[in-house]
Amino acid sequence: MTMIPAAATTSFATHFRAGRQAQMVHALPEETAISMVYDGSAHAVMMASPADLEDFATGFTLTEGIIESADQISKIDLVAHDKGVEVQMWLEGDRGLQLAARRRTMAGPVGCGLCGIESLDQAVRELPDCSDVGAQFSVDEVTAATAALRDWQPLHDRTRAVHAAGFLLPGQGIVLAREDVGRHNALDKLIGALARQGIDAGAGAIVLTSRVSVEMVQKTAMARCGTLIAVSAPTAHALRLAAGAGLTLAAYARAEGFDLFSNPHRLSHEVADVA
Repeated sequence: MTMIPAAATTSFATHFRAGRQAQMVHALPEETAISMVYDGSAHAVMMASPADLEDFATGFTLTEGIIESADQISKIDLVAHDKGVEVQMWLEGDRGLQLAARRRTMAGPVGCGLCGIESLDQAVRELPDCSDVGAQFSVDEVTAATAALRDWQPLHDRTRAVHAAGFLLPGQGIVLAREDVGRHNALDKLIGALARQGIDAGAGAIVLTSRVSVEMVQKTAMARCGTLIAVSAPTAHALRLAAGAGLTLAAYARAEGFDLFSNPHRLSHEVADVA
Protein backbone atom coordinates (compact mmCIF):
# COMPACT_ATOMS: atom_id res chain seq x y z
CA MET A 1 0.00 0.00 0.00
CA THR A 2 1.41 3.38 -1.00
CA MET A 3 1.83 5.77 1.92
CA ILE A 4 1.74 9.53 1.98
CA PRO A 5 5.36 10.68 2.35
CA ALA A 6 6.68 12.51 5.38
CA ALA A 7 7.14 16.27 5.17
CA ALA A 8 10.94 15.94 5.31
CA THR A 9 13.65 13.38 4.69
CA THR A 10 17.38 13.16 5.33
CA SER A 11 20.19 13.21 2.79
CA PHE A 12 23.99 13.03 2.93
CA ALA A 13 26.25 15.69 1.40
CA THR A 14 29.94 16.50 1.37
CA HIS A 15 30.68 19.77 3.12
CA PHE A 16 33.56 21.81 1.65
CA ARG A 17 34.87 24.77 3.66
CA ALA A 18 38.30 26.39 4.05
CA GLY A 19 40.11 23.62 2.19
CA ARG A 20 38.51 20.87 4.28
CA GLN A 21 35.72 18.45 3.61
CA ALA A 22 33.38 16.44 5.80
CA GLN A 23 30.27 14.34 5.50
CA MET A 24 27.08 16.12 6.56
CA VAL A 25 23.50 15.03 7.07
CA HIS A 26 20.79 17.44 5.93
CA ALA A 27 17.03 17.46 6.42
CA LEU A 28 15.32 18.24 3.11
CA PRO A 29 11.64 19.12 2.61
CA GLU A 30 9.64 16.73 0.47
CA GLU A 31 7.85 18.11 -2.59
CA THR A 32 4.96 15.99 -3.85
CA ALA A 33 2.46 16.24 -6.68
CA ILE A 34 -0.95 16.94 -5.13
CA SER A 35 -4.04 16.49 -7.28
CA MET A 36 -7.27 18.24 -6.27
CA VAL A 37 -10.16 16.02 -7.34
CA TYR A 38 -13.79 17.17 -7.06
CA ASP A 39 -16.66 14.70 -7.38
CA GLY A 40 -14.38 12.31 -9.25
CA SER A 41 -12.90 14.84 -11.71
CA ALA A 42 -9.33 16.16 -11.46
CA HIS A 43 -9.19 19.95 -11.31
CA ALA A 44 -5.66 21.05 -10.38
CA VAL A 45 -2.21 19.55 -9.80
CA MET A 46 0.38 21.38 -7.71
CA MET A 47 3.69 20.61 -6.11
CA ALA A 48 3.40 20.95 -2.34
CA SER A 49 4.61 19.66 1.01
CA PRO A 50 2.69 16.45 1.79
CA ALA A 51 1.44 17.63 5.20
CA ASP A 52 -1.86 19.14 6.37
CA LEU A 53 -3.43 18.15 3.05
CA GLU A 54 -7.02 18.42 4.31
CA ASP A 55 -6.27 22.01 5.31
CA PHE A 56 -4.60 22.62 1.94
CA ALA A 57 -7.58 21.25 0.04
CA THR A 58 -10.09 23.25 2.05
CA GLY A 59 -8.14 26.49 1.80
CA PHE A 60 -7.48 26.08 -1.92
CA THR A 61 -11.15 25.33 -2.56
CA LEU A 62 -12.19 28.40 -0.59
CA THR A 63 -9.69 30.80 -2.13
CA GLU A 64 -10.51 29.58 -5.64
CA GLY A 65 -14.16 30.46 -4.98
CA ILE A 66 -15.33 26.88 -5.54
CA ILE A 67 -17.05 26.92 -2.14
CA GLU A 68 -18.07 29.67 0.27
CA SER A 69 -17.68 27.73 3.53
CA ALA A 70 -15.86 24.61 4.67
CA ASP A 71 -19.10 22.69 5.28
CA GLN A 72 -19.78 22.69 1.52
CA ILE A 73 -17.17 19.92 1.30
CA SER A 74 -19.01 16.81 2.49
CA LYS A 75 -16.00 14.48 2.52
CA ILE A 76 -12.23 14.49 1.96
CA ASP A 77 -10.20 11.36 1.22
CA LEU A 78 -6.44 11.17 0.70
CA VAL A 79 -5.29 8.56 -1.80
CA ALA A 80 -1.54 8.05 -2.18
CA HIS A 81 -0.02 6.88 -5.48
CA ASP A 82 3.53 6.25 -6.58
CA LYS A 83 3.65 9.64 -8.32
CA GLY A 84 1.76 11.74 -5.79
CA VAL A 85 -1.38 12.13 -3.70
CA GLU A 86 -4.98 12.60 -4.79
CA VAL A 87 -7.11 14.73 -2.48
CA GLN A 88 -10.60 13.52 -3.30
CA MET A 89 -13.40 15.88 -2.31
CA TRP A 90 -17.15 15.64 -2.61
CA LEU A 91 -19.09 18.88 -2.81
CA GLU A 92 -22.51 19.65 -1.40
CA GLY A 93 -25.50 20.78 -3.44
CA ASP A 94 -24.89 22.42 -6.79
CA ARG A 95 -21.25 23.31 -6.12
CA GLY A 96 -20.07 20.49 -8.34
CA LEU A 97 -22.23 21.67 -11.23
CA GLN A 98 -20.95 25.22 -10.84
CA LEU A 99 -17.37 23.96 -10.84
CA ALA A 100 -17.95 21.93 -14.01
CA ALA A 101 -19.12 25.11 -15.74
CA ARG A 102 -15.82 26.90 -15.01
CA ARG A 103 -13.54 23.89 -15.17
CA ARG A 104 -9.89 24.56 -15.80
CA THR A 105 -6.69 22.62 -15.17
CA MET A 106 -3.65 24.05 -13.44
CA ALA A 107 -0.29 22.27 -13.56
CA GLY A 108 3.02 23.88 -12.81
CA PRO A 109 5.93 24.40 -10.45
CA VAL A 110 5.50 25.37 -6.86
CA GLY A 111 6.60 28.96 -7.42
CA CYS A 112 3.65 29.79 -9.66
CA GLY A 113 0.33 30.80 -8.14
CA LEU A 114 -1.55 31.42 -11.37
CA CYS A 115 -0.57 28.42 -13.50
CA GLY A 116 -3.20 27.37 -16.01
CA ILE A 117 -5.33 30.51 -15.74
CA GLU A 118 -7.14 30.72 -19.08
CA SER A 119 -8.01 34.42 -19.19
CA LEU A 120 -6.86 37.77 -17.88
CA ASP A 121 -10.25 38.15 -16.19
CA GLN A 122 -9.50 35.10 -14.05
CA ALA A 123 -6.05 36.43 -13.13
CA VAL A 124 -7.39 39.80 -11.96
CA ARG A 125 -10.73 38.64 -10.58
CA GLU A 126 -12.88 40.99 -8.54
CA LEU A 127 -12.23 40.68 -4.82
CA PRO A 128 -14.66 41.06 -1.92
CA ASP A 129 -14.58 44.36 -0.04
CA CYS A 130 -12.89 43.75 3.30
CA SER A 131 -13.08 47.35 4.52
CA ASP A 132 -15.55 46.45 7.26
CA VAL A 133 -13.42 43.64 8.73
CA GLY A 134 -12.52 45.24 12.01
CA ALA A 135 -9.68 43.51 13.87
CA GLN A 136 -7.22 46.11 15.16
CA PHE A 137 -3.60 45.78 16.18
CA SER A 138 -1.07 47.89 17.99
CA VAL A 139 2.12 48.98 16.28
CA ASP A 140 4.06 46.73 18.66
CA GLU A 141 1.97 43.68 17.68
CA VAL A 142 2.64 44.22 13.98
CA THR A 143 6.34 44.80 14.64
CA ALA A 144 6.65 41.54 16.58
CA ALA A 145 4.53 39.40 14.24
CA THR A 146 7.14 37.91 11.90
CA ALA A 147 9.57 37.17 14.74
CA ALA A 148 6.75 35.42 16.63
CA LEU A 149 6.00 33.29 13.57
CA ARG A 150 9.51 31.82 13.77
CA ASP A 151 8.43 29.78 16.79
CA TRP A 152 5.81 28.05 14.60
CA GLN A 153 8.17 26.76 11.90
CA PRO A 154 9.50 23.32 12.90
CA LEU A 155 9.85 22.19 9.28
CA HIS A 156 11.84 25.31 8.43
CA ASP A 157 14.06 24.70 11.44
CA ARG A 158 14.85 21.24 10.08
CA THR A 159 15.26 22.15 6.41
CA ARG A 160 15.72 25.95 5.97
CA ALA A 161 13.73 25.56 2.76
CA VAL A 162 10.02 26.23 3.39
CA HIS A 163 7.63 29.14 3.85
CA ALA A 164 5.07 29.72 6.59
CA ALA A 165 1.77 31.54 6.99
CA GLY A 166 0.55 32.37 10.48
CA PHE A 167 -2.60 33.78 12.06
CA LEU A 168 -2.20 36.66 14.49
CA LEU A 169 -4.94 37.50 17.00
CA PRO A 170 -5.01 40.85 18.85
CA GLY A 171 -3.65 40.43 22.36
CA GLN A 172 -2.82 36.73 21.80
CA GLY A 173 -0.05 36.64 19.21
CA ILE A 174 0.32 33.87 16.63
CA VAL A 175 -2.22 31.14 17.41
CA LEU A 176 -1.99 28.96 14.28
CA ALA A 177 0.45 28.43 11.40
CA ARG A 178 1.09 26.17 8.44
CA GLU A 179 4.25 25.48 6.41
CA ASP A 180 4.90 24.41 2.83
CA VAL A 181 7.58 24.55 0.15
CA GLY A 182 5.26 26.96 -1.67
CA ARG A 183 4.20 30.26 -0.13
CA HIS A 184 0.80 30.04 -1.85
CA ASN A 185 0.31 26.53 -0.49
CA ALA A 186 1.24 27.58 3.05
CA LEU A 187 -1.39 30.31 2.91
CA ASP A 188 -4.04 27.98 1.52
CA LYS A 189 -3.25 25.50 4.30
CA LEU A 190 -3.63 28.20 6.94
CA ILE A 191 -6.92 29.45 5.49
CA GLY A 192 -8.17 25.88 5.32
CA ALA A 193 -7.15 25.20 8.91
CA LEU A 194 -9.00 28.32 10.07
CA ALA A 195 -12.13 27.31 8.18
CA ARG A 196 -12.07 23.70 9.40
CA GLN A 197 -11.64 24.86 13.00
CA GLY A 198 -14.40 27.46 12.73
CA ILE A 199 -12.06 30.41 13.33
CA ASP A 200 -13.13 33.71 11.75
CA ALA A 201 -10.24 34.94 9.58
CA GLY A 202 -11.56 38.47 9.98
CA ALA A 203 -10.77 38.38 13.68
CA GLY A 204 -7.02 38.51 13.06
CA ALA A 205 -4.20 39.07 10.58
CA ILE A 206 -2.30 36.82 8.21
CA VAL A 207 1.50 36.86 8.63
CA LEU A 208 3.78 35.69 5.80
CA THR A 209 7.44 34.75 5.52
CA SER A 210 7.43 35.82 1.87
CA ARG A 211 6.91 38.75 -0.45
CA VAL A 212 3.36 39.92 -1.19
CA SER A 213 2.32 39.06 -4.73
CA VAL A 214 -1.08 39.38 -6.41
CA GLU A 215 -2.27 35.90 -5.52
CA MET A 216 -1.36 36.32 -1.83
CA VAL A 217 -3.59 39.40 -1.67
CA GLN A 218 -6.33 37.57 -3.55
CA LYS A 219 -6.28 34.62 -1.15
CA THR A 220 -6.29 36.89 1.91
CA ALA A 221 -9.27 38.85 0.59
CA MET A 222 -11.15 35.69 -0.35
CA ALA A 223 -10.68 34.50 3.24
CA ARG A 224 -12.17 37.84 4.42
CA CYS A 225 -9.12 38.70 6.50
CA GLY A 226 -8.48 42.42 6.71
CA THR A 227 -4.78 42.61 7.56
CA LEU A 228 -1.74 41.15 5.80
CA ILE A 229 1.73 41.36 7.36
CA ALA A 230 4.79 40.19 5.42
CA VAL A 231 8.51 40.02 5.99
CA SER A 232 9.28 41.16 2.44
CA ALA A 233 7.99 43.61 -0.16
CA PRO A 234 4.72 43.86 -2.08
CA THR A 235 4.53 44.18 -5.83
CA ALA A 236 2.93 47.37 -7.12
CA HIS A 237 -0.05 45.42 -8.49
CA ALA A 238 -0.51 43.58 -5.20
CA LEU A 239 -0.54 46.90 -3.35
CA ARG A 240 -3.19 48.32 -5.68
CA LEU A 241 -5.33 45.23 -5.13
CA ALA A 242 -4.88 45.37 -1.34
CA ALA A 243 -5.79 49.03 -1.21
CA GLY A 244 -8.84 48.47 -3.40
CA ALA A 245 -10.04 45.50 -1.36
CA GLY A 246 -9.71 47.40 1.93
CA LEU A 247 -6.78 45.36 3.23
CA THR A 248 -4.27 46.78 5.67
CA LEU A 249 -0.89 45.86 4.20
CA ALA A 250 2.26 45.99 6.34
CA ALA A 251 5.47 44.86 4.63
CA TYR A 252 9.20 44.70 5.43
CA ALA A 253 8.00 43.63 8.88
CA ARG A 254 11.07 42.88 10.99
CA ALA A 255 12.07 43.25 14.62
CA GLU A 256 12.95 46.90 14.09
CA GLY A 257 9.60 47.87 12.56
CA PHE A 258 7.54 47.73 9.36
CA ASP A 259 6.26 49.83 6.47
CA LEU A 260 2.50 50.42 6.32
CA PHE A 261 1.26 50.69 2.73
CA SER A 262 -2.54 50.80 2.84
CA ASN A 263 -5.65 51.24 5.00
CA PRO A 264 -4.08 52.34 8.32
CA HIS A 265 -7.41 52.32 10.19
CA ARG A 266 -6.68 48.91 11.72
CA LEU A 267 -3.72 50.24 13.71
CA SER A 268 -5.02 51.10 17.17
CA HIS A 269 -2.51 53.90 17.65
CA GLU A 270 0.17 55.68 15.69
CA VAL A 271 3.77 56.39 16.56
CA ALA A 272 5.61 59.69 16.16
CA ASP A 273 6.72 60.59 12.63
CA VAL A 274 10.52 60.70 12.80
CA ALA A 275 11.15 61.32 9.10
